[in-house]
Amino acid sequence: MDYFMHESAVIDTNVQIGKGCKIWHFSHILSGSVIGENCSFGQNCVVGPNVRVGSGCKVQNNVSIYEGVELENDVFLGPSMVFTNVNNPRAFINRREEFRKTLLKKGASIGANVTIVCGVSIGEYAFVGAGSVVVRDVPSYALMVGVPARQIGWVDKAGLRLEFDSKGIAIDSYDKTRYRLVEERLEVIYEN
Repeated sequence: MDYFMHESAVIDTNVQIGKGCKIWHFSHILSGSVIGENCSFGQNCVVGPNVRVGSGCKVQNNVSIYEGVELENDVFLGPSMVFTNVNNPRAFINRREEFRKTLLKKGASIGANVTIVCGVSIGEYAFVGAGSVVVRDVPSYALMVGVPARQIGWVDKAGLRLEFDSKGIAIDSYDKTRYRLVEERLEVIYEN
């Protein structure tokens, strides 16, 4: 076994877990799930069934990643954030065939107690502030807050707010990538 699993964790059969992962107290990885390398799952996390998690993801305490959710590499999920997978659930109606895909792209960060309604895509390096409710797609690098979540700015790869100069150019504090706004969309103009 190339990963750490706390003795109270449960891992079903037919699961792939990458090298260097850490699965902590009372967490459960369900059948059919595939987890990349160097991921961390805090206390009381549930993954699956049939969930895909990229490498380098960090999932904080009390997070359930349901079928229909996919995480690309380096995604951060804050404590007690919530995913849904059906728009109109009823206890007495099985709607498994109605699960809607939710995609979190590379480097996205989701704050504590955020709710993400199913069927949305969260763009690369987007940052959703604590307690927000995401009901529609989030652009890459967007800074989102509120209920429902609305965009209040842009962030760089380090999660710091981008500041634009008089020419409309912003520089990423993490790797010096240069950005400009084009029709309310952030465009990379130079990448290291």
